[in-house]
Amino acid sequence: MDVHHITTKGITIAELDAVVRERKHIALAPDAKAAVEKSHRWLLEKIASSDDAIYGVNTGFGALADTRIDKKDLATLQRNLVMSHACGSGAPICADRTRAMLVLKVQNMAIGHSGVAPATVQRYIDMHNMDVLPVVYERGSLGASGDLAPLAHLALPLLGLGEVVSGGKRMAAATAIGIMGWEPLVLGPKEGLALLNGTQFMSAHLALILAKAQRLAERADAIAALSLDAFDGRMEPFHSAVHEVRHHPGQIKVAAHMRSLLAGSALATRPKAHVQDPYSFRCIPQVHGASRDAIDYATQVAERELAAVTDNPTVFPEENMIVSAGNFHGQPLALVLDFLAIALAELGSISERRTYKLISGQRGLPAFLVAKPGLNSGFMIPQYTAASLVSANKMRCMPNSVDTIDSSNGQEDHVSMGAAGAIKCWDVLHDVERILAIELLNAAQALDFRRPLRSSPELEDLHARFRKQVAFIEDDVVMFDLMESAVAFVRSV
Repeated sequence: MDVHHITTKGITIAELDAVVRERKHIALAPDAKAAVEKSHRWLLEKIASSDDAIYGVNTGFGALADTRIDKKDLATLQRNLVMSHACGSGAPICADRTRAMLVLKVQNMAIGHSGVAPATVQRYIDMHNMDVLPVVYERGSLGASGDLAPLAHLALPLLGLGEVVSGGKRMAAATAIGIMGWEPLVLGPKEGLALLNGTQFMSAHLALILAKAQRLAERADAIAALSLDAFDGRMEPFHSAVHEVRHHPGQIKVAAHMRSLLAGSALATRPKAHVQDPYSFRCIPQVHGASRDAIDYATQVAERELAAVTDNPTVFPEENMIVSAGNFHGQPLALVLDFLAIALAELGSISERRTYKLISGQRGLPAFLVAKPGLNSGFMIPQYTAASLVSANKMRCMPNSVDTIDSSNGQEDHVSMGAAGAIKCWDVLHDVERILAIELLNAAQALDFRRPLRSSPELEDLHARFRKQVAFIEDDVVMFDLMESAVAFVRSV
């Protein structure tokens, strides 16, 4: 089994994506193991030698931070914290997002500023590796004080509480840990707080979205190029000189990609009766490129967060101090999740416009891309579906990060709402996949009406691979099945 070793240096988006998609096991590297042991040992010694109030260690939480807790009750305090904060609502998140949360929680604690017991970190590692996945609900986090509710549900099985999915079956955590031969953990000082404070719900979403978005941006270019050739579009708007004088790196990259995709196309180089193409074709580099630049910026933020300590208080053994601060606040993630949702939605918006042009009966293509329109509705209604998805994404793109609601009796008086932004961005991404799949369905159909002329070798290969899953449509059929096959193809290429 391939193993990813978690170090004190953090994890990259590509590494996390590989762990999740390839079901790699995880383990602590020697430096991380030493860091966890050191911070835990130091915290225990600090508590034993001092009567100072330490937030979340020997005090209550939130608005109850000034309430001191007797040493004999410290384990009960941490257990109560996890139970009382498990207030998630809505649908459970998918297994991939749960796996990412587990990996990122281990990574956060592995840096050595959390003070948790090595056994606690190891239990999360074992749960990930043995595919014992806590049931975590979508709703409940305000994106500040960390993702409290989701992370509480992630932590419940450590105590033998809550539910898990094991072997594909949902069951009580107590049943699952019994099957595994594990015992429920007794949390030590600060452990409950370390498990609940953090941005791992938001950062897991952001990292997985970005891994998918980077691949989807490449596919969006290829599908757009196929549409351009099928629509008899012009090549001049992709000339390198045009884009070099505007300087935006994403725009330059997309224009170069379009030139590469269309190289050798007989359709692209034949004489054109029209002088210009609509913006949805002519401005592909500008629109796709802007989205790529947004993806690149979000990636920078995410990579920093994946190497960060985001629980609270933060333990600094070398400096002999514990600092209660606010690294759990999700504002850096909330802003880029809103930004990223807009950038992804625009890839869908311009895609739907190209689909609309392909079915419009222009430039020698039949109306709705069927030989006998009227008797057949052809590709009329897939465009409706794309339009409905685009409209839904427009509504989703109201920024969550501009909102805040007081919580904890005013102690937590500014929150990021980044978790809501994460769910929204996740939904936007997957609807954009569907919009692009509908464009590909139309572009492939339109290209077949251009025969015997051929597109470029690369685009003909894309078309041929697509045709192995979705056939040319002569007469009306149930379009849903074709659309779902197209979505599967877009997600797989």
